[in-house]
Amino acid sequence: MCGIVGILSLSKSIDERKITLSKMLKAQEHRGPDAQKDWHDSVCSLGHNRLSIIDLSEEANQPMHSHCGRYVVVFNGEIYNYIEIKKELQNHFVFKTQSDTEVLLAAYIRWGKAFLEKLNGMFAIAIWDKHEQKLFIARDRFGVKPFYYYQNDDQIIFASEIKSIWAAGISKNKNKKVWANYLSFGTYGLPHETFWENIFQLPAAHYAEFSLLDFNIKPQKWYDFVSRVNSIEPLNVVTLKEQYTELLNDAIQLRFRADVPLGMNVSGGLDSSTLIALIHKNLPSNQKIEAFTFYCNDSNYDELPWVEALLQNKPYHLNKVLLKSEDVPHLISELSLNQDEPFGGFPTIAYSLLFKEARKKGIKVLLDGQGMDEAWAGYDYYHNNSNNIIQGLNSSPVKPEVLLQEFSAFAEKEIYEKPFESNMKNMQYRDIFYTKIPRALRFNDRISMLHGTELREPFLDFRLVELAFAQEDSMKFENGNTKWMLRQLSQNLLGNNIALAPKRALQTPQREWIANELNTYFSDKISQFSKLDFVEESKVNQIWKEYNNGNQDNSFYLWQWINLISIL
Repeated sequence: MCGIVGILSLSKSIDERKITLSKMLKAQEHRGPDAQKDWHDSVCSLGHNRLSIIDLSEEANQPMHSHCGRYVVVFNGEIYNYIEIKKELQNHFVFKTQSDTEVLLAAYIRWGKAFLEKLNGMFAIAIWDKHEQKLFIARDRFGVKPFYYYQNDDQIIFASEIKSIWAAGISKNKNKKVWANYLSFGTYGLPHETFWENIFQLPAAHYAEFSLLDFNIKPQKWYDFVSRVNSIEPLNVVTLKEQYTELLNDAIQLRFRADVPLGMNVSGGLDSSTLIALIHKNLPSNQKIEAFTFYCNDSNYDELPWVEALLQNKPYHLNKVLLKSEDVPHLISELSLNQDEPFGGFPTIAYSLLFKEARKKGIKVLLDGQGMDEAWAGYDYYHNNSNNIIQGLNSSPVKPEVLLQEFSAFAEKEIYEKPFESNMKNMQYRDIFYTKIPRALRFNDRISMLHGTELREPFLDFRLVELAFAQEDSMKFENGNTKWMLRQLSQNLLGNNIALAPKRALQTPQREWIANELNTYFSDKISQFSKLDFVEESKVNQIWKEYNNGNQDNSFYLWQWINLISIL
C-alpha cells in the first residue's frame, strides 16, 4: 500500500512538473515512508510513495517500467491473488521481481482493461502508454484505495490524497452542495464528489482512458455488481454454509501474503470475533500475529472484557490502547489535517491509535472485520423501516436549521439507485456503494496510512460480498436476528454466546465527554463555527445550550460542527 501522484500537462515544462510533483509527494509522504521516486517525460509526470509490503527490494519500487519500455505504472494497494495471476502469465513474461506491481503491469499488457476482472485486491492504478501517449486509470470494486483528481483544459492532476492536489497549487474552495448536504442530511457526497470544489474522485469500480487529444476524464464502470449478484442463485442453508465457509477461509489466507509482520484490530462484536476465529484456524504455523483493541475506561462502552474472553487460550498478544479525553483535542487536529474531509467521530479517533501502536511495534499490516454488516444486512435500520443511514439513533442526527436559508438552498438530497425488488437489498446496495462503506473506507485508509500501516479487510473480498448479498432476505433476518445466516455459520467457530449476541455499535463516551471533560474545548470550537458566514449564530448557540441542559440524545451534529471548523 502506498501513495500515487501524477500530472499530465500540455503547458507545463518538465522542470515545472518536477517541482510540483515533489511538493505533492511531500504532502503524502506518510503513505510511503520506505521509498519515494518520480518519473517524467515531455507531457507526463508520475510519482510514488512506497510502503514496502511484498518484495521489499529496490527493484520493486515505483514508478515501474515494463520490460518492453512502453509502459510506466504507479499503483497503490495490494493484489492478493498475484501469485495465481503470475502463473497464468509465466509463458508470456520473464519476471524480474517478486512484486504484485510487476504482475499487475504484465496483466494489463496481456489482457488490456479486461485484466481488472482478474484482480482480487484493493487498488488505485495509473498506467502511462509512452507510444500512444495515453493514460489508463482504475479503482477497485468497492473503492478501498482512493483516487482523487483535478482537471482543466490543459492538465490533469491526480493523487491518493486531496492535500497533494492542494500542494500542486489548486485552490481550496468549498463544494457548497456537499457541505450543505452534510449538514442537512448527514451524507458525505456521491461517489464522484468531494467536499472541495473541482476536486473529484474516480468512483469505485470505474476506469478511464484519456490522451493528449482529450483531457476530459470520463469514468466507465468495469464491475457490474448488480448483474453479478442477480446471476447467483440463492442457496439452501447447507450449501450456503459450505460455499461461504470455503470462501471465508480462502479470503483470509490470501490476506496473509506479506513479507512483513501482521496484526489484527479486534472488538467484541460478531464480525471481529469471526475474524479472530478464522485467523486462528488458517494462520500458518510459521507466522505470528498480534491483536489490537482500544478502550476508554468506561464500562458503558468498552468491549475489553469481550475481547479478552475471545482471545483467551489463543496465542495472540493483546495490545490494549487507551483513548483519554485529554488527548482528543490534539487528535482532532491531527486527523483533520490527515483526512482533508469530515470523518467519523471519537470512534475513528480511537481506532487511529491502534495503527500508531502497531507501527511502534514494527507491524505494517493489520486485518479487520469491515464489511459483514453491509453484506449480511446487520444494521437495525434494514429491518425497522427507519431508512436511516446512521445506526442506533432515535432522533435526527443533524440540525439543518442552523444553516442560513441561502446556503441551505445548495442542498440537493441524494437519490440512490434501487436496482433490486427487495427493499433490504436496495438499502444494502446504498450502503456498499454510496454511504456506509465509502466513508468507512476513506476514514480507515487515511488513519492507517497516517502511521505507515496497511489495512486489509478480508470480509470485503468481492466473492464473499456477492454471495452473501445475493441470498434471500430471510437468510439475513430471521426470528428477530440480524445476520441470521452468518450467526448460524459462526456458532461452530464461536459458540452460541457470541454468535447469537445482539449487535453492539462500536462506540466511545463521546456524548459524555463533550458535556463534561471536553466542554470548554467544544464551547470554543462551536463559537468559531457559529461565526461562519453560512450559519445562524443564535441558532447554533441555542442548540448548544440545550445540549448542555441535558438534551443529549446524540452528538453527531456537534461533531459535524467541530469537524468542519477543523478542516477549514
